[in-house]
Amino acid sequence: MLPSLEAGQVVIGRQTNDLQVGDVVIVSHDGLEKIKRIERTSGDLLYLLGDNPARSTDSRQFGWVQAHAIVAKVVWPKL
Repeated sequence: MLPSLEAGQVVIGRQTNDLQVGDVVIVSHDGLEKIKRIERTSGDLLYLLGDNPARSTDSRQFGWVQAHAIVAKVVWPKL
């Protein structure tokens, strides 16, 4: 699957606690903000994948992420 966003593309995010599988989110991880898609949830834990698995660093490498690490849900562009 190709990435949904291009490098340098501007996105708009909104802080929310209403997170669902399929949402694209901005997550704070290792001092960086990364954009990933929610693949699975388990209580307060999220399993995040990038849209380009061959080039993405995501939960396959760093594991499940606490929901409080989510900075925002991407609301534009609509992905």
